[in-house]
Order: sequence, then C-alpha cells, then structure tokens
Amino acid sequence: MFEVRNDEPDYAFLWDKETKTQNRYGQDIELAKAGDDLHGKSLNINGDSGIGDNPNRYKQHGFFFTADNCIGCHACESACSEKNDNPAHIAFRSVGFVEGGTYPNYQRINISMACNHCDDPVCLKGCPTRAYTKFTEYGAVLQDPEICFGCGYCTWVCPYNAPQLDPVKGQVSKCNMCVDRLEVGLKPACVSACLGNALDFGVVENIPEGRVQAKTEIPGFPSAEITHPNIRFQQTRSTHREMTRTDSMPVKYHRDDQVGLFKPVVDRKHGEAMHWNLRKLLTSHESAHVIFTLCTQGTLGAFLLMLLGPSLGLPELALVKQSPVFAPLLASVVLLCSLGLYKLNMHLGKPHRFYRGFNNLRLSPVSREIAGVSAFYTGLLGYSAFALFDNGFTDFIAGMFGMLALIGGPVGLFYMYKLYRIPARPFWNHYQTGTAFFGSMLSLGGLIVAVAALTNLPLSTAGLPALSAGLAAVIATGLSLEAFGHLMHARDMQALGNEGAASHYQQTTFYGKSYWLRNGLLAYAVVQAWMLSLTGVSGGFGLACALALAMAMLISAVFGRSLFFVLVIPTTMPGAFFWKNQGFVEHARETGLADAPQHGVVYERHHAFDVGELMATIKAHSLDDMIKHIKWIFGK
Repeated sequence: MFEVRNDEPDYAFLWDKETKTQNRYGQDIELAKAGDDLHGKSLNINGDSGIGDNPNRYKQHGFFFTADNCIGCHACESACSEKNDNPAHIAFRSVGFVEGGTYPNYQRINISMACNHCDDPVCLKGCPTRAYTKFTEYGAVLQDPEICFGCGYCTWVCPYNAPQLDPVKGQVSKCNMCVDRLEVGLKPACVSACLGNALDFGVVENIPEGRVQAKTEIPGFPSAEITHPNIRFQQTRSTHREMTRTDSMPVKYHRDDQVGLFKPVVDRKHGEAMHWNLRKLLTSHESAHVIFTLCTQGTLGAFLLMLLGPSLGLPELALVKQSPVFAPLLASVVLLCSLGLYKLNMHLGKPHRFYRGFNNLRLSPVSREIAGVSAFYTGLLGYSAFALFDNGFTDFIAGMFGMLALIGGPVGLFYMYKLYRIPARPFWNHYQTGTAFFGSMLSLGGLIVAVAALTNLPLSTAGLPALSAGLAAVIATGLSLEAFGHLMHARDMQALGNEGAASHYQQTTFYGKSYWLRNGLLAYAVVQAWMLSLTGVSGGFGLACALALAMAMLISAVFGRSLFFVLVIPTTMPGAFFWKNQGFVEHARETGLADAPQHGVVYERHHAFDVGELMATIKAHSLDDMIKHIKWIFGK
C-alpha cells in the first residue's frame, strides 16, 4: 500500500464525511452495497493484497476545479508525471487556458484537466482490447497499457483528451485516479500539489469547504452530456462574452445568454486564403486508415458485384465470371484487400498483438468491424482458392466461403461506419460518413471490375459494351451518393457552428485548393460515369473516356478520404502556447525542436520494421546504437 508520510499536510487527506445518494444525472453514488460480490475485494496495487480502510471506498469520486484559483503554475502536471514516471511527451493531466478581452480588461481562465472517470466511459465501450475497466472502488476508470495494442480509438472517442497514445511505446496510458493514495485516505498527487487550492477531490457532488458552486461546464469544457464526467467546477468571476483559445485550433467560445453556457464557434483566425498543403494532406498519421478504408470498401463492392450482380439486375456481369477476367479479378481483389489489412495492422502500436482486437465484441464497434472484415477476408481467400476449380465439391466449398464473405463484408462495412459516429468529433458524426463509405463501395467496386474486364478482354468482345455500361451505372450511382453526402455535410457543418464548422473552415482555407480539386474531379466523374452508362465503352475514344474517369475517381477518392481524416477537430480541452498545441508540435518537428525532449514533442514513430531507417542508423551511428535501434524496433 502507499506509504503515508509522517509530515503529510492536512489538505492532502480526503475530507468527505456526509455524501449524497445520487448524482445530478440520477446515478447512484454508492457503486457497491455491503455483501455484493464486488464488495470487499483488493485492488492488488503493486501486488499488495490488502484492502484500504477508506469509508467511502465504494462511492463515485471525482475532481473539483475552482477556475478562480488556478494560477497556471503546472504543479499538478509535474506532480502527476513524477508519480507516474511519465516521459516529457506524455501528461495525464494538462493545463490549458482560454482568454478574452484586451488590455487593460484582459482575462484568462486556466483549466486543469485529467481523466474524469465518467459515468458513461466511452473509452471503455470503444476499446477493442478491453484494456479499460470501471471499478466499483472509487468509480475509477483504469486502463492497462499492457493489454492495449495501440490502435488509439479511445483517444478519438474521449472528449477530454484523457487517454494518451505514446508513439514511442506504441500503447495508451492515462490517469489512474491515484487509487493507491485513495486507499490510505490521501487525495491524488495532482490535488495535493496544487499551489492555489484550485484542485480538490472527493465523493462526487460534494462541494468542498469554502466553495459555493458545483457546475458541470466552464468555457472551453466540452459538453458534459457526452459521457457524464465526474468533475465539478466553480467559477464565480464574470467573463467576457467571447473567450478564445491560444492554441492553433480555429475554435472560440461564445456565451449563449439564453442557456447561460459557452458554446464553441468558428474562430477564423487563420484568414480566408486557400492553400494546397498536399504534403500534410497525403502523408498524415492516418494515411493507413485512408488506404485500409478505400481498399476494403472497393474490394467488398467488387466481390458483391461478382457474386450477386447477375441476380441483382446486372445479367451482363455473368460475362466476368465465365471469362478470362475471373482469375485476374479475384487476384486483384485479394491483393487490394490484403494491402488494406496490412496497412491497418502495421498502423497499430503493437502489430503483433492484432488478435486482441476481437476482445470486446460486446461493446466496441472497432471489434465488430475487425470481426466483420476478418470474416470477409477469410471468405474471400477461401472462395478464391476453390472457385477456380470446376467440380461439384469445390463449388460447394467455394459457395460456403462466399457466403461467409457476403455476411462478413456488409457487417464490417456497417461497423466501419458506426465507429466514426463519434460525438466528440462532430465532423465525423454525420450520415455523410455512411454515404461516403457506401458510395465508395459501389464506385470503387465497379471500377475494380471494369478495369479487370477492360484489360483482359478485347474491345470487340460480344457483350463488353453492355457490361461496361452496367458497371458505369453502378459507378455513377456510388459517386452520386457520395456527392450528395458531401453537399449535405458542408451545409450541416456550417449550420452547426461548433468544432464541425471549424473543420469545414479549415477544409475551405488550409486545404482549400485540395478540397476544390476533389470537388471538381468528383463532379466530372459523376457526369462522365452517367454518360458512359448510356454508351458503354467501345473504340479508342470510349477507352480514353474510361481511363480519364478512372484517374479522376482515384484522385478524388484519395483526396476526399485524406481530408476526412486530417480535418477532424475533436471537442478536446484548449491547450497553451507550447503545450497541447498542434501548431507548436508541427513547428517543433519542422525546425528540429522536437529533438529536445524537454519540449514534450516526439516525431511520428512506428514499430514497423523500416529497412531504410535501419540502414541510416548503421551509417550514422556506432554498433551499440544500431543494437539499441533494433531492440526498439521490435519493442524489446
């Protein structure tokens, strides 16, 4: 158990004497009654089987933050990082701020934030590996980094930036509520270290001595309705109507006098000029997700067309299965799907732990997506292995594998869509995500089949014009669906006025030229596809039109999906000038400041084996450095 010092100050001890029975959301504060199976068990902290004597051990605890008192000294951050032995680039608790007014009536509000150990922890529901557990002891949401395989999904769904993905270790870790200190009656280390008496801690809904408020929101804090966080605030000083962030996020907060709360709105502080920014767009950290989603959706569409096309009103697709197109088409689908899965798996912090993605099928859409896509891939491989033989037995086996793929594929696509419907990321939380994914399935699937047919059959083949016209109609339908979704998405994001509108603002400025190129190519592809659906592909001119359509589709798809990932602005807490500020992170990486660990910035790293990086290390460093590098690559 945690050792209590003889000179521990009084303010470091928990003070709760009387507590309420329910919180403001109607949840019981008492999480385990006497005699329950969950009552009287040890947390096994550091292997100690003892049980703390805290009388409120089974009640929901939470933080209390008095914004009036916070002086922005960052002592809470330092105490937390020291206790948990965190590197400079990881902070379970961080202090950001918003500001308003001008001299001499300038105002700054500091916000100290860690994990809020929510009543409805979306990190727990989202994690595919079941690395999270909400304990009846103190209501703490604890996470085991050793179980985590580094997908980072919990960092997407959390509105408060509590889970921290370490790109060096390839795993997530977070605030553990200092349960070892709670067991012996002490407050968390960050609370005990607070110089201004701004942080406090205890049974939730209890207002500490000397405080008069227990609000659930202050300027810069995301909506409490997403997860029902266990943190309460006091802020008695009046504020300006508009409070801005000092980090690079184009978001500010405007007070709605009708409800008395601050709401996020767009801060057009970066101007209106349009830029390309192709390097940032096409080489982002999420490029693996771009490749995975496009490859998976395209191959699923191609497989569905290949198997179900003739029975769904496209009899000309029978030509594909009975011609020299069939084997090359199957090989292309398998290779593309394999590429997508490979890129996704190597994107994990611990790729060798990929099998843990199935651990949370009960709650996590990520686990369900993995299960569906894995079933599709297994069925695809099995079907490809047996469908090329022509006898009754192999046809039966191929049919069974095909059925597995036909069930798994749509399930995987549905949960691929569901996992992006995240309230903490308004830009994604729109039905446009579904129209984009389903539209890509049709358009890219039709394109894969069309390319296989046009490259393996002479243009004079009977039925080829009808086949190409039918595939063009499928492509046009998918592109039209995607275009409609994009139009509605742009309209709705601007109307929201929150982080979604801020993402749209970046889309039309920071990536404005890339955005309009994508739109122009998509519009051209829609028109060209519908025209080819009327004429089919015949002769050299038709083939040239088909090639132009394919190029426009591919560029539009890559740009569109890349924009989808790089633009999203989460409902996270505001940062400071040099901390939790994406603008400073990018500046540090470009100028070399990231080489100094005290800046808390790391370059994008990955555990995948990189031969080029290894050879550069061999040339530039000693044998010892090379050995260290090899050990780091394999996580040893």
